[in-house]
Amino acid sequence: MNYSYIPISNTQLAMSLALVLITGLISTLMQLGLLKSLLWGTFRAFIQLTLIGYVLTYIFETNRLYVIVPIIILMTFVASREATRRIKKSPHNTMLLSFLSLTASTFIVGLIVVRLIISPQPWYSARVMIPIFGMILGNSMNAIALSLDRLYAEIHAHVNEVEQLLCLGASPWEASREYVSRALQAGMMPTINSLMIVGLVSLPGMMTGQILAGMNPQDAVRYQFVVLIMVAAAVAIGCLCMLGLSFRKMFTEDMALVEPLRHN
Repeated sequence: MNYSYIPISNTQLAMSLALVLITGLISTLMQLGLLKSLLWGTFRAFIQLTLIGYVLTYIFETNRLYVIVPIIILMTFVASREATRRIKKSPHNTMLLSFLSLTASTFIVGLIVVRLIISPQPWYSARVMIPIFGMILGNSMNAIALSLDRLYAEIHAHVNEVEQLLCLGASPWEASREYVSRALQAGMMPTINSLMIVGLVSLPGMMTGQILAGMNPQDAVRYQFVVLIMVAAAVAIGCLCMLGLSFRKMFTEDMALVEPLRHN
């Protein structure tokens, strides 16, 4: 069977805007107030993707490690900021902890996948590293945000129980272990759900893109499986790092909850 890439012309790209217009029309008729946000989001997406297309072209052609690493670190910084921007009542600098957690999970898992599994030549190929690290960051960012938000929500909702256990002699870990576990499950659940339904309910974006680009479906499946396992490992490491670092900041040296967490 002949697999070939099907290009999208400017006319066809413009025709895709009809989908946005249909959605906007429905929003206007139902008075949902989404039209402005939808149009602005579409405009931003187009500009951002167009610009990143030119940037990636330059990076791929340069293909130097001293260019690739700063780009990945910048991506990590942006992801850590977005992951913690909406976290409320935080008793510490969540952005710094998020950056450390994302850096650890991204580089540990990403380097294993790039060096040992895909093994491009050279091993630091920008065409491989940046998409791989970007997928890890995108999924880990969402997982960290969910787990951290759930952790604080659980602690705020059970302050009295935690403090009672501490007064009875329980360690901080014993007093809050159940809530940390719930937070980890909340962060991991979307990834676990994706593993359960892949191939039965949905074809992931990467696999779909590769097939549309002309890759043999069997080869696309192999890459997608690696990506799913890679994301699951990175999400688990990122959430564990984030919850572990955050847990240590929730208690004082006297093993009491820090002041911001004691007030609902």
